[in-house]
Amino acid sequence: QVQLVESGGGSVQAGGSLRLSCVGSGYIDSSACVSWFRQAPGKEREWVAAISTGYKSTEYIDSVKGRFTISQDHGKDTVSLQMNGLKPEDTAIYSCAARDTTSTYCSNNWKWYGAWGQGTQVTVSS
Repeated sequence: QVQLVESGGGSVQAGGSLRLSCVGSGYIDSSACVSWFRQAPGKEREWVAAISTGYKSTEYIDSVKGRFTISQDHGKDTVSLQMNGLKPEDTAIYSCAARDTTSTYCSNNWKWYGAWGQGTQVTVSS
């Protein structure tokens, strides 16, 4: 069941930028963890970044640090992932996930999240 809606995927050349958005009315609010995951063909789902909307803390996988930025937009029910300096290895289907929590801890395990989007394709060509 799809509870979140992603947008912003597309095709870019290496070095380019894309901004993904995840809208989740009723799921993304002032006390939630929202993460972005990605899955490339033939590979396992990989956690990319997380934000705690209550504590405004963020975390990233090492391979995207300094290039990707996760943030909660002014509308508060939207979390974005700004992706700069894209590389061919960033090619994947990107999905957002959310879970209500009052904890500062946001898991990087996809099984911890209860609300998901349908995914959006990001393709980076060399």
